[in-house]
Amino acid sequence: GLGKILEHREINKRVAAWMDANPFSVHVPVDSPAANFSICRMAKRRGKKVVHLVAPQVWAWGAWRVNKLRRLTDFVCCLLPFEEEYFAGKNVPARFVGHPLFDEKPDEGRMIEQAASLPRGERRIALMPGSRPSEITKNFPLLIEAYRRLRRNFPDIVGVVAGARADLEPTLREIAEQTPHAPGCESGWPGSLEFSAGKTDAVIHWSTLALEIARQARPMVVVYKSSPLVYHLLARWLLSTAHYSLPNLVAGRKIVPELVPHFGGPEALVDEAVALLERPELADQQRRDL
Repeated sequence: GLGKILEHREINKRVAAWMDANPFSVHVPVDSPAANFSICRMAKRRGKKVVHLVAPQVWAWGAWRVNKLRRLTDFVCCLLPFEEEYFAGKNVPARFVGHPLFDEKPDEGRMIEQAASLPRGERRIALMPGSRPSEITKNFPLLIEAYRRLRRNFPDIVGVVAGARADLEPTLREIAEQTPHAPGCESGWPGSLEFSAGKTDAVIHWSTLALEIARQARPMVVVYKSSPLVYHLLARWLLSTAHYSLPNLVAGRKIVPELVPHFGGPEALVDEAVALLERPELADQQRRDL
């Protein structure tokens, strides 16, 4: 921790020197208030404008930080529609500008072409392990064991793990080998499960159920494993939202099952997925809501 603090102090010194040596009018920090607030302070001291792109999520946790944001910004570009009203109520100039993920529609022809090489089946499960190491370590054991149990219930299920990068595959396979399996389930990496790198849109287009994605309105279950100690000692006192997943936050109500925070095993995840697989009306309602 101390090493990281010293590293950031050196980075900030270089940024300050750059600001003094180069004329600029506006500083545009992107997300990450912990990294950016100190740089915003430098810009403001030099009489420059600060325009935030991606609003710090003060509406979700640490609401007191909005006071610091008010001092250290001239305008906030919001990616989520409810944020504009939230910041207006806190006297922070803001406008909803839309989410860049939706700036361009997925190339349907390319998705269909790429999806043609994925396994065939009536029940197609997309596993989304994320890209950050901590995310993968926490969540992929849940996803892989949930998939094994779904296969035990529905032997015709096929699956694809959508990896952001090809170099994630060995790590994911190693996690699968180390994750215990329930009686009657396959061990290790199931034979019916494939890995696909850099084709997330195609995998989602191919799937009938995703764990987890919103952009293409596929039925999904959202899960995020947390430490019960950290949650009960710290997070529960900082978090201030009724929902955690983006679809539910934007909708202002529960439209997708969210197991966040999740402390247990794969049972609840399997139950939610089975409900969507066995009751088409639930999946259809979720598609309409999305």
